[in-house]
Formats: sequence, structure tokens, C-alpha cells
Amino acid sequence: MMSTRILILISCIFLWGCSRSEQTNPFNFGKNKVGKLTPQTSISAIDSLYKTDSIVNRNHTNALLSNTNEIEIYDSSGKKLLIIEPSTDDTNSAMIKSIQIIDPRYTTEEGISINSTFKDVREAFPISKINNTLSTAVVFVDSLNAYITIDKKFLPNNYKNNADIKIEANVIPDSATIKHFWIQWNPVK
Repeated sequence: MMSTRILILISCIFLWGCSRSEQTNPFNFGKNKVGKLTPQTSISAIDSLYKTDSIVNRNHTNALLSNTNEIEIYDSSGKKLLIIEPSTDDTNSAMIKSIQIIDPRYTTEEGISINSTFKDVREAFPISKINNTLSTAVVFVDSLNAYITIDKKFLPNNYKNNADIKIEANVIPDSATIKHFWIQWNPVK
């Protein structure tokens, strides 16, 4: 009887500790969460979520840069964490369209971060598709609502300057590093 109570007490403490660490990890990300952000987070709420950090609104109207209103988030020491792209220009109604993960402290439960290799990503998540661009392979991971880019310098020579060749996962070396990491959400209104 006493051992049953002790076992229940230990289990409760363990479960409380696990749920508490999940809530307090501001650098955990997954399909529907990037740190403090979720698909339901409005752009107007970012100021209150990152009140101890720096928020920089970058408005590009240059034809070469396209017309975007990106929001950069920096931690209190000045290290860039994220780049957020709103769904619209209207900050009162805009939701988060996409988030570029910059800081390697952001990791999935599987340990995937911007510092991971293609092998790490491939072993943790199914690859949905790969698009070929002029300078990168864009790898889509639908189970994470993510896409990553791999620089073509890691690919065989016949892929480097040719965007017309289909890139298969087996062509990308295991050691290829991630160039960019994005989470993309369909804004919920």
C-alpha cells in the first residue's frame, strides 16, 4: 500500500516536471508551434509575446526585394532569433504566414535545428518533395509544415547550374547542411 502511494507520487512529480519543461522551453518548435508562436498568433500579439526582446519591422518596397513586411525578432543580447512574414500588410488583422528560424537553439523534439544535416532531417521526418531552384534544393517536410534549403554546392556538378533536373533525396549527401529553415502556416482567421 505504501509502495503504491510512493509510486503514484513519483509518477505525478515526473509528469508535472515534463509538462512544466515543455511549457517553459521557448525554443521548441513543431508543426503548430515555434517557441511562443502558433498559427493562431496574430501579428499584433507579437509585441506582448516578445516584450523583453527587440522587434524590428522591415518594410521592403524595392522591386528586387519584393514587397514584404518582415518582422525580425532579436533576443535581449541582440542575437537574431526569427524572421516572421505576416499574411497581409494590415497589422491589425494579419496572422503569421511563415517563420524563418535563424537561431540554432530552436529545435524540434527530435533534435532538428538550423544546424542539422540533411541526414538528420531525413531520419526524423518523411521528405514530402524536393524542388530544384537555381542555387538550392528546396526540401519540403509536410509533417512539420516546413521547408528547408540545401545549397547546391553539396550536390553533384550536373545539378549545380541546372534547375531543370529533378532532385531525388538520394542525390543530396547526408552531410549537406541546412542553409535556411522555414515553418509555413496557412493563416487561421
